[in-house]
Amino acid sequence: MTRILSALVLLPIVLGVVWFLPPAGTLVLATVAALLAFVEYAGIAEALGARVPRVICAVAVVGTCVVVGGVEVPLELVLLSALLVVGTLAVAAGRPGPDVLLNAGASLLPVIYIGIPLGALAAVRLLHGREAVLLLMATIIVSDSAQYYTGRMFGKRPLAPAISPKKTVEGAVGGIVFGTIAMFAGGLRLFPAATPVMLLLASATVVGMGIVGDLFESLLKRSAGLKDSSTLIPGHGGVLDRIDSWLFAGPVYYVFARYLQV
Repeated sequence: MTRILSALVLLPIVLGVVWFLPPAGTLVLATVAALLAFVEYAGIAEALGARVPRVICAVAVVGTCVVVGGVEVPLELVLLSALLVVGTLAVAAGRPGPDVLLNAGASLLPVIYIGIPLGALAAVRLLHGREAVLLLMATIIVSDSAQYYTGRMFGKRPLAPAISPKKTVEGAVGGIVFGTIAMFAGGLRLFPAATPVMLLLASATVVGMGIVGDLFESLLKRSAGLKDSSTLIPGHGGVLDRIDSWLFAGPVYYVFARYLQV
């Protein structure tokens, strides 16, 4: 019941922002999600023994999200700045050891893992309108639901038992099939310039990478000995738990929507 109530509160907010507000509203929503997801990520990284400079990395994650989402600042400037700052901090610490690479990598990863994908989603809203964002949302929801119900009815073979014991190959196949159908059906109207073959391949790739994104976040949590990224959303865990599929599916969807529908 708690899970359902949380969804009934959050889903209308997200839909309302995307549908009724201008593109800047979606960018603000993506930026808030990026910040909250980074805080959770930093907790996971620290549970794994990595030291992440939270303020500096948070600024880098938010800055990257804003730049990709529509501000006319070259993305490479943000990425290069993040690299230089993290490297400088590592040198300033003056402590050689086996954790130097761990800390530097853990500090740079959220810029790519969280900042860029959420910025890409905001860019889709800016470039292709609210319907395009809602199509991705519907695709992920259909895929997640199909994975759950198909897995419950037909699941026998574990998909990644060491990472997520409850996921099955049959559930993943169901998620890919129904998720691909959902995006393909909606994409025929939203992306008329795309050939059916390209749209079908893009749809399957988006759904497949969404499943990989879910497993990647589960891998991070299991490695850290955590069940959820946080308890921020009752019944759902944290923000990172809710957007894990988006973080891998979103970039593929963005590339397709911007460059490949010809």
